[in-house]
Amino acid sequence: MIWLFLLSGLFLGWSLGANDAANIFGTAVGSRMVRFRTAAIVSGIFVILGAVISGAGASHTLGKLGEINAIAGASTVALAAAVTVAWMTKAGLPVSTSQAIVGAIVGWNLFSGSPTDMGALTKIVSTWVLCPVLAGLFAIVLYKAFKLFLGKNRLHLLEIDAYTRAALILVGAFGAYSLGANNIANVMGVFVPSSPFSDFSLSGFSFSGIQILFLVGAIAIAVGIFTYSFKVMATVGNELFKLTPVMALIVVLSESLVLFLFASRGLESWLLSHGLPTIPLVPVSSSQAVIGAVVGISLARGGRGLDLKTLFRVGSGWVTTPAFSTLLAFILLFIVQNVFELAVHQ
Repeated sequence: MIWLFLLSGLFLGWSLGANDAANIFGTAVGSRMVRFRTAAIVSGIFVILGAVISGAGASHTLGKLGEINAIAGASTVALAAAVTVAWMTKAGLPVSTSQAIVGAIVGWNLFSGSPTDMGALTKIVSTWVLCPVLAGLFAIVLYKAFKLFLGKNRLHLLEIDAYTRAALILVGAFGAYSLGANNIANVMGVFVPSSPFSDFSLSGFSFSGIQILFLVGAIAIAVGIFTYSFKVMATVGNELFKLTPVMALIVVLSESLVLFLFASRGLESWLLSHGLPTIPLVPVSSSQAVIGAVVGISLARGGRGLDLKTLFRVGSGWVTTPAFSTLLAFILLFIVQNVFELAVHQ
């Protein structure tokens, strides 16, 4: 029975792989520097590693927003977010899975009468603005640095091409790891309070029940990357702004840095130990980071070539996603509780 409830989380993981995770290599594939199959394999492996090894940090903040205390409620919330992301993916829009799950959790809070932690909500919503802006700033700085480096070092075009291909794969692996660490909270975070898995040991290695839960979700993400991510890659890699291979590398690196900043417990501990303000451990959107980085490069080049129509279409998806997910979660929770007579909250 538990696997039936987890199906909605697996569907959400598949949707994230098809949409958000695709953005790790979207610019590389769109610029024809990396084959889709290679991108999918590297993404799948490192998403799983990131989720299992470093996935706990961002899930803590998401749990503060609303601690869903019934497995049927968690399943319904995940389903609402998954349907929202799948619908946007079908339209070819790189939407935010983070926004979808946050909207669905707020829908559960409204239905169950549970209070919404406004501090946690404010922190999460602020990252929806900070994430693309920070990625854009990283992209501008990196673009200027790469331009200066290439200007001082006269490399042959073939050398630049070879280095760029290798760098895209390495940086993409880092981005996939960061994505798994950051976004697994979107996929399985709502199931943490009612996790069905127990701690497990094998050959001297210990895995907590939460790590096993995250492993299952990460596998679903990897399947989504393989089966349905190419269309969104095309939107990010080709339609919004025409990218050169070096620009594609800058976009991936900028996005990867942003995802890492919002997922690293080690960085948080280091900042605290030095009396510095910390960066919130929040699941942020790889889609927003990619779009911010692409826009940043365009601005660094004077704003030439940016397709404002596509940018507006993507931005409208970011506004629609949390609102639609909230409404859908409320409706589905009502159906599950009153038609199927399952407890969606305690």
